[in-house]
Amino acid sequence: MNDFPARTLRIGTRSSPMALAQTEHVSKLLRDLIPDLEIEVKPTTTKADRWQGDLAQLGGKGLFVKDIDAQLQRGDIDMAIHCLKDVPGDVPMPQGLVFAAMLPRADVRDVLVVPEGSTVKTLADLSYGAAVATTAVRRKAQILKVRRDLNVIRVRGAVGTRLEKLDGKMGDLQAKAMVLARAGLERLGLEDRIRHEFTSHEMLPAVGAGVLALECRRDDGPVAALLERLNDPKTQTEATAERVMLHGLRGHCNSPIAGHCTTEPDGQLSLRGMVFSRDGSKFVHAHIWGETSNDPGTLGARVSAGLLRQGAHDIIEGIPH
Repeated sequence: MNDFPARTLRIGTRSSPMALAQTEHVSKLLRDLIPDLEIEVKPTTTKADRWQGDLAQLGGKGLFVKDIDAQLQRGDIDMAIHCLKDVPGDVPMPQGLVFAAMLPRADVRDVLVVPEGSTVKTLADLSYGAAVATTAVRRKAQILKVRRDLNVIRVRGAVGTRLEKLDGKMGDLQAKAMVLARAGLERLGLEDRIRHEFTSHEMLPAVGAGVLALECRRDDGPVAALLERLNDPKTQTEATAERVMLHGLRGHCNSPIAGHCTTEPDGQLSLRGMVFSRDGSKFVHAHIWGETSNDPGTLGARVSAGLLRQGAHDIIEGIPH
């Protein structure tokens, strides 16, 4: 099956090593379908990549995708590859764009990484008040939920850069540990740095964690049809439930929200959602199964409603009680 027209497929991506590794992975999958496919990779250093401060001040992680979406809308590129967890859940898809495929989900777990030579194996091994570096509010809240004494500090930059900072080879981070996504370390071949893997009960993943979403223009039939051949229905269903929950909470990428949908052996969907205060002192939790309808949209809406009934909105907005 190869009815893709003779044209160069222009892929838009961020210029970070991680994004380029993901693009290479997707390019290989596409060439497995069409061996002689001409692919042109068009990397972009987004405004969010250039910004070294708190992303919330700039408008959130959605800025990682905004610049590339604009290129896609203008017709400068034919498709984009996004980490789904970076795509805002509180705004509609950009005009004229659609996710044509979601790839099979990578490992969703967060992991603990420590400086070279450290004997620390878990959070429990860290000394009182030790500094732990991470970028995500979701991770910060869950670290502090377990260890209120720890000093969670923000770290930005590509994964390789963050590891150099942790090892003291760049800057003066002074952190005794760092929390990163396992999937990202795997894509870069850095699994050997993992010291501890958090279970989803220890640290609930981000909505859309481990999912690469392939985006194109809705009216570009040939590209949409090609990308749809790479779609994984199970991942798409689970991600839909998570994102409907996120949307119901009016959550964006800097909201302290976690959510993870799985498919039971009998095919039934299961969705856990949590909302935290930024310091981890308050949280609400809901866990619901798909039951009779097993519809991901219905399940996501039910979990968000359950969290809102418990006061999730006030926690997200930081309203004290």
